[in-house]
Amino acid sequence: MPAAKPPAVEIEVDDRVVRVSNPDRVYFPASGATKLDLVEYYLAVGPGIVNALFERPCMLHRFPKGLAGDKVHQKRLPQGAPPWVETVRLHFPRWNRTADELCVTELGSVIWAVQMSTVEFHPWNSRREDTERPDEWRIDLDPGPDCSYDRVRRVAQVAHEVLDELGAVGFPKTSGSKGLHVYVRIRPEHGHKDVRRAALAFAREVERRTPDEVDLTWWRKDRDPATVFVDYNQNARDHTIAAAYSVRGLPDARVSTPIRWDEVDDADPRDFTIFTVPARFAGLGDLHADIDDHVYDIAPLLEWAERDERAGAETPAEPDEPGADQ
Repeated sequence: MPAAKPPAVEIEVDDRVVRVSNPDRVYFPASGATKLDLVEYYLAVGPGIVNALFERPCMLHRFPKGLAGDKVHQKRLPQGAPPWVETVRLHFPRWNRTADELCVTELGSVIWAVQMSTVEFHPWNSRREDTERPDEWRIDLDPGPDCSYDRVRRVAQVAHEVLDELGAVGFPKTSGSKGLHVYVRIRPEHGHKDVRRAALAFAREVERRTPDEVDLTWWRKDRDPATVFVDYNQNARDHTIAAAYSVRGLPDARVSTPIRWDEVDDADPRDFTIFTVPARFAGLGDLHADIDDHVYDIAPLLEWAERDERAGAETPAEPDEPGADQ
């Protein structure tokens, strides 16, 4: 006789009730962490994850059978959502299709998505009021396969130096994998292409200052594998990276975690997991809580981009354009 399924549990989230089925399903085999453990993690960092996702189109990385099963990249909201879960409709010109993506406005939506087997939340860098004009510039320090994390740290400090000179306030976080991200709030006055051009101009300046540690060579196969790629492409339309406080689909249940600049040189990404981040959050709160209070005008970066283009620098094709694969 097959074993009885564990009963579902009802989770109260503010004024919502979310029914969580299969709460004992193991999602992270290395630790034995379950679906309910994942729910409890997101409840513990609720204000942080909502702040990171608020009113942004959000792609979901779902693991219906836990990490031992297949991963599903899902743009469209899973079927069966309660009426209070909000969405935003996006148009994808390449295929002339639309998708209604999750648009988080409250913690209940996050917990419902976890009930639907979501582990990772990957929001756009724009909000539903105008999805074509980003309000977030993302600096993604992406290490090559032979690059040490110490090198990532050094490049992060150079990026911090350049941001300070620009008068921009950067909010760092671990990627939850091998890299490091820095977010800057910007005025939603430019399209994705211009924000990407600005991000490329910034990346070039970081490369000028650290030519032995950063390699912006377009083709991945031609890059020095021991260097950092400052991935300006993460600012292209429909390119997303894991949000602050998003869990990652890694065996140790690692979390993409906001850190202070004075922690960059010592913080180890492996130390931030669903088991450790709740206590950190309880003690420090959301380190990205005031990001909306520090809005930067990217006009100087666009001037840098024009300067570089006049000097002969090319802006590589958008990642989704023909021939643009890296």
